[in-house]
Amino acid sequence: MAGPNIDAQQLRESQNDDTRVLGYDPLISPELLSSEIPATQLALDAVKKGRREAQAIIHKQDDRLLVMCGPCSLHDPDAAIEYCARLKKLADELQDDLCIIMRAYLEKPRTTVGWKGLINDPDLDESFKINKGLRVSRQLFCDLTSQGMPIASEMLDTISPQFLADLISLGAIGARTTESQLHRELASGLSFPMGFKNGTDGSLGVAVDAIGSAAAKHYFMGVTKQGLAAITKTTGNKDCFVILRGGTKGTNYDA
Repeated sequence: MAGPNIDAQQLRESQNDDTRVLGYDPLISPELLSSEIPATQLALDAVKKGRREAQAIIHKQDDRLLVMCGPCSLHDPDAAIEYCARLKKLADELQDDLCIIMRAYLEKPRTTVGWKGLINDPDLDESFKINKGLRVSRQLFCDLTSQGMPIASEMLDTISPQFLADLISLGAIGARTTESQLHRELASGLSFPMGFKNGTDGSLGVAVDAIGSAAAKHYFMGVTKQGLAAITKTTGNKDCFVILRGGTKGTNYDA
C-alpha cells in the first residue's frame, strides 16, 4: 500500500499498468443519451429515405448521382442548421438528377495533433468535455435530420457510432483508417452504406480490400447501447464503395 505522502507521479512509477493514464471519467451510455435526445419521426424517415436511395445508387438501381456535400467538419451548430436549410431547398430542386446528402462530420482525423472535433472538444478550448460533445452532437444531428435532410458522417472510433448511428444515412472511413481491421469490422455491422477512402498515396488496393472485408461477417469486441463491453457479431455490409480522395500526386478520380 502506498504511504500517505506518496504523490501521483511516484504512485504511477510504482505500478506497471496505466502508467501514462491520468485518469478515467464516466461516459454517458448511448441508451441514456438517446432517451434524453430522441429522434423525431420526421428525422427517422429522412434517415431511412437517405439510406434507401444511397443503397439503390450504389447497386446501380438508381441512375442519379449520389452527392455528399458540406463543411469539412462541424463546429458551429447554428451555422450547420442554417446551411442544412439552404441545402435542403437545393436538394429538393435537384432531386430528379441528384441524391444530395449533407456532410456532417463531427470528428477530425489529425496527421499529428490539433482540434479533434465537436465530440472531443465542443467548446474549442481544450476542456475536452466529451459528454457535452456527445449531447451537442446528437442534438445537432436530430435538428438536421428533422429538416428532412439525410446526413453523412465519418467513423473514427468504434464507440461513438452507438450514440449517433440511428441518425446517419451514409458513413465514411478515412484514408488513414481504411487499412485498420478495427474499422473494417465496425463497417461490417453498421446499418447504412459505407465509403472507404483510398490510401493517402492515392492507391486503390487498400480501399478495395476494405470493401471485401466489410462485406464479411465479423466477431469483435465492442460496446452495447447500455455502454457495456461486449462481443459484437455482425452480418457484413454489402453496401460499400470507394471514395476517390486523391493522393500525394494529385487527384485520382479521373484515372
